[in-house]
Amino acid sequence: MRAFLGTSFIFQMLYFCLFSDVSFSLYSSSCHSQGPFYLNGMHKTGDVIVGGLFTLHFISTDPDLSFTSEPQQPQCYSLDIIGFRQAQTMAFAIDEINRNSNLLPNVTLGYSLYDNCLQLGIAFRGALTLVSGQEAQVTLEENCAGTPPVVGIVGDSFSSSTVAISTVLGLYRMPLVSYFATCSCLSDRQRFPSFFRTIPSDDFQVNAMIQILKHFGWTWAGLLISDDDYGVHAARSFHSDLGPAGGGCLAYTEILPWDDDSTELRRIVDVMRKSTARVVIVFSNKGLMVNLMKEVVRQNVTGLQWIASEAWSSFDVIQTPHLPYLGGTLGISIRRGEIPGLRDFLLQIRPDLHHTNTDGNSMVNQFWEHRFQCRIAPPPAGWVEAGGKLCTGQEVIENVENELFDVSNLRSEYNVYKAVYALAYALDDMLQCEPGRGPFSNNTCAHLQRLEPWQLMYYMEKVDFTTTFGDQVSFDENGDALPIYDIMNLVWLPDGRTEVQIVGEVKRSALKDKELTLDEDKIFWNFESKQPPRSVCSESCPPGTRMARKKGEPECCFDCVPCSEGKISNTTEDFWSSPQRDHCVPKKTEFLSYHEPLGICLTTTSLLGTFICVLVLGIFIHHHSTPIVRANNSELSFLLVVSLKLCFLCSLLFIGRPRLWTCQLRHAAFGISFVLCVSCILVKTMVVLAVFRASKPGGESSLKWFGTVQQRGTVLVLTSIQAAICTVWLVSASPVPHKNTQYHSDKIVYECVVGSTVGFAVLLGYIGLLAVLSCLLAFLARNLPDSFNEAKLITFSMLIFCAVWVAFVPAYISSPGKYADAVEVFAILASSFGLLVALFGPKCYIILLRPERNTKKAIMGRGFGS
Repeated sequence: MRAFLGTSFIFQMLYFCLFSDVSFSLYSSSCHSQGPFYLNGMHKTGDVIVGGLFTLHFISTDPDLSFTSEPQQPQCYSLDIIGFRQAQTMAFAIDEINRNSNLLPNVTLGYSLYDNCLQLGIAFRGALTLVSGQEAQVTLEENCAGTPPVVGIVGDSFSSSTVAISTVLGLYRMPLVSYFATCSCLSDRQRFPSFFRTIPSDDFQVNAMIQILKHFGWTWAGLLISDDDYGVHAARSFHSDLGPAGGGCLAYTEILPWDDDSTELRRIVDVMRKSTARVVIVFSNKGLMVNLMKEVVRQNVTGLQWIASEAWSSFDVIQTPHLPYLGGTLGISIRRGEIPGLRDFLLQIRPDLHHTNTDGNSMVNQFWEHRFQCRIAPPPAGWVEAGGKLCTGQEVIENVENELFDVSNLRSEYNVYKAVYALAYALDDMLQCEPGRGPFSNNTCAHLQRLEPWQLMYYMEKVDFTTTFGDQVSFDENGDALPIYDIMNLVWLPDGRTEVQIVGEVKRSALKDKELTLDEDKIFWNFESKQPPRSVCSESCPPGTRMARKKGEPECCFDCVPCSEGKISNTTEDFWSSPQRDHCVPKKTEFLSYHEPLGICLTTTSLLGTFICVLVLGIFIHHHSTPIVRANNSELSFLLVVSLKLCFLCSLLFIGRPRLWTCQLRHAAFGISFVLCVSCILVKTMVVLAVFRASKPGGESSLKWFGTVQQRGTVLVLTSIQAAICTVWLVSASPVPHKNTQYHSDKIVYECVVGSTVGFAVLLGYIGLLAVLSCLLAFLARNLPDSFNEAKLITFSMLIFCAVWVAFVPAYISSPGKYADAVEVFAILASSFGLLVALFGPKCYIILLRPERNTKKAIMGRGFGS
């Protein structure tokens, strides 16, 4: 969000600071500082020091980059109360952590905070001072052991300075946690390996704005940006994402000048006034927005719907003449949070009368001077903004109305708070490491006395905690926190006052993608209709015409020309032109329906199979004590009948208009039901072989491996494997409903896309593997004595099963649309009936029609299959 300084200047700065700051001797074990950086700061001692960079002043003179014998401070003016409150929030968070016995026990955190004065050079000096320290001489040990001056830095507040600082700190893997730098470029882990942030990236902010545009149907918008990293990267994201994600286009993209260039501003506002786009997106800071609004008021450009980026969505710089023009603005704002105890902490601020502003703790003194218009003796040059009286330190701060103590709308401060706690939780996790079980070389742990910044980096990447306000804080692979924004609306009240209200939020959770929530009833629209405006380049084409894109114009701009045969619009798929081509008629739809003859036939067959399974189950339960039921592993037989019933029922999921839940459930239910069925058959076959082997001398021990518990366990394990396959498939690439218009141009074919062909193939392959294994074992047992000839029935049933599914594959591939579903349902029904008839037909025949053969003697003598 800072003006992007030239690349050459930045690298000259890096070179100067890195190679001029410290003088090294090749023949000694110490190094000497050429001179100190004198910076406005605030410090507190501790076992571990956390650094911070904040904007406490808006205006500064160019910093003197030379080292001099006389101490020189940068001349900074115009105290920023918000920046001061951010710094105090960090001090409060560290004080709160030190009082928390559950977080970093026996460790006291300290801090060193510096003012960047809104200057890249000063911010860079502050960062280098934090990581190198201020000692005049540093003695180097052979192993370079020791705790670094700071373990991490909270800052900076601007993208451009953060880019420069993070480039250097990344070389040493020093964690830098920003609370306000939003440039999407900082998500590049190759360039900025040690960068983290508690504010969302501009990529997410752009996507949030695109979702708002899409929600209100605004496909035609103008974009104004600042000439820096903040604006340029946002414009790049808009140009690449607006069309694919929101179906919109940009009418114009203009860069706001940094200085008050009236000619350029006049030209930009003239472009806005002449454009047909009624929505204007401004990705810029507050200062540039004020300059722009002066020209908007001068030209009296009204009727625009403004969308504000988070840099100016607080509307705290909006002046009274601007209100009629900016009323109703929708803004993306940093998430508001609550920090209990912060106001009481701020009320305890007192100056240090024993130190001047050229000493270490000068931030509070400068605030005191600014607030009470007094000075801390002796008067320092450049810092005191008004007043000649001396400060007593007894001034009553509670009696002063100041936005410092307004903690009802904490946004950037909340990000500072989360950044400090992220570093604290990372340190706490590091100190809880058990020796010999650490994550580093040879399972070692990091030690506070010999801490390396890259070791803390490891734990920063794994930070995951929830604030007292209920927000989860963790970082993704790019160092970005889980993003969340409030959506603000500027309300212009009848009495001339304004009010900023929250009308929604947009967020991304660990389980869901981007999610937009809006309370439209609360939104104030600054139009006579009190309704959202319409902002499109071209209106939708009327019946009988189609879109024809204008040459050289964005795709949102088109002419309407008479339709060619069968077409009305190049973006509408659900309609077809009438024979006269003068109006649209809905396309015919096709899917395997319950109301057509094919669907009715398959449904009836499925229900018939289900009824037969229930009938067979009833017969077996009623005759459960008879020899033929008991002799053939009654428990597995009951489970097999139930699984066949599920196979028949799952075929119903393939009939009817595809929905998301039916697409996801149909193959999972089919796969798990058939594996349960085939695994029961496989275990029955193995039991048959085990019983035959046990009937021979010396084979009695083989039965102990096929007891009831082992049979149940085998079926459960085999079925669980298929359930795991289905779960992975549904989570990674779930089947979804799809409207296919490729088969027929005048017809929509509803079908389920499998999502992952590999997942579907693995599901079928696992069923086939178990089926082939069952068939082979049953085939090997086919010549056993007649007493064990259930193996013959299993062999016959599995041959039918395999034949059906081998024929299914080519038939399924070659069948289009609803016929593919019909083929799959037919295969399910055919294989299920084959198993049901082959395995249970002979048994039911004996039970019902030949009861004289349902005896132990008959079964042991001849078997039930002859």
